[in-house]
Amino acid sequence: MAQLTDDCFAFGGPLLSVEQAAALIAERVPALSQAETVPLAAAAGRVLGVSLVAPNALPPFDNSAVDGFAFAHASLALAGSTRLPVVARVAAGELAEPLPPGTAARVFTGAPMPEGADTVVMQEDTAVDATGVLVPPGLKQGANARAAGEDVPLGAIALVAGRRLGPAEVALAAALGFARLPVTRAVRVGVFSTGDELAEPGTALRPAHTFDSNRFMLLALLARLPVEATDLGILPDRAEATIAALTAAAGTHDLLLTTGGVSTGEEDHVRAAIEGAGSLVFWRLAVKPGRPAAMGVVGGTPVVGLPGNPVAAIVTFLHLARPLVLRLAGAEAKPLLRLPAVASFACRKKEGRREYLRVSLREEGAQLVATRFAREGAGLLTSLTESDGFAELPEEVTAVAPGDALRVLPFAALF
Repeated sequence: MAQLTDDCFAFGGPLLSVEQAAALIAERVPALSQAETVPLAAAAGRVLGVSLVAPNALPPFDNSAVDGFAFAHASLALAGSTRLPVVARVAAGELAEPLPPGTAARVFTGAPMPEGADTVVMQEDTAVDATGVLVPPGLKQGANARAAGEDVPLGAIALVAGRRLGPAEVALAAALGFARLPVTRAVRVGVFSTGDELAEPGTALRPAHTFDSNRFMLLALLARLPVEATDLGILPDRAEATIAALTAAAGTHDLLLTTGGVSTGEEDHVRAAIEGAGSLVFWRLAVKPGRPAAMGVVGGTPVVGLPGNPVAAIVTFLHLARPLVLRLAGAEAKPLLRLPAVASFACRKKEGRREYLRVSLREEGAQLVATRFAREGAGLLTSLTESDGFAELPEEVTAVAPGDALRVLPFAALF
């Protein structure tokens, strides 16, 4: 477990900015120390625990980048085309004999470059007959040839510890010959929903009840991160039950997430339960939607209480839960992707808070144009399914006019 101190998130300001939240997490949350080794096929999505040093060069030998003919550049005439006799044929996986000066070898993509050859002409750029291959003028020395180690030199650090392993990273590790990779242990995250009005999808819906969607949304968001997520079900609107559930779950998880019950209503018990079971710092995050968010520590385990409205839950997840997970996993801190766009709409906002508007994107020429979702409300799930991203309006912005520059967090990169 992470075993945080009760006051690790202490903050004295009235509203916590996005940057302050990121700094507190980066400075005061330790990465999990446990590591494990997993097969290469199971490494995608995990965080590299130890930097990978290349045990061999990549590529391991000089080779041809195309199907064509290899030769020494010095064999070419100073002007005009050059005819070279073809004295060898080298396919991928075959060993090549040294190439005499003034001759060429038929080579294929990935085939070793014969000793004495340093340049390759593409087969479609040549004319071949019984006397040899006609090489056109203008080829630079080293054209279409890949040098040993040009991708990764022997002994170089190929991947740095903390790198999240995606398809490209897994491919690079495989190309270097690694069958297993050292990774940090998956972060164990428990997810609760709260509220007596919630029903499990698939059950009969009683009057005045709604199906729980936030819990499944959070589990889906966590599936994109290096975690082992546990569905802990729905908590009732009772303080004692919430305290007991948080206390029990803290002992077996590195992070607990709840959704709903973090505002100031009489039936909102998560904030008080975190305080009753451990220590609470009530973060009023300077964002819209999503200002009410409970943050605390129970039994050494961080607990994040997200709002009940789904759009607000996603916004606060991105600024609190996601960076917490990545910090616990020991991952490199990388900012969320933001795309440049221009507004097709006008709006006003309060100074001093960051605001996120749901927008659709379309291409007009060389730029993206953002159109605001037609309806307001942080509880509208269709505002997520019918939009392409969040337009991020910084704290100092008070108005947006058509044509103004925007930054958009695309859902495709977030979800």
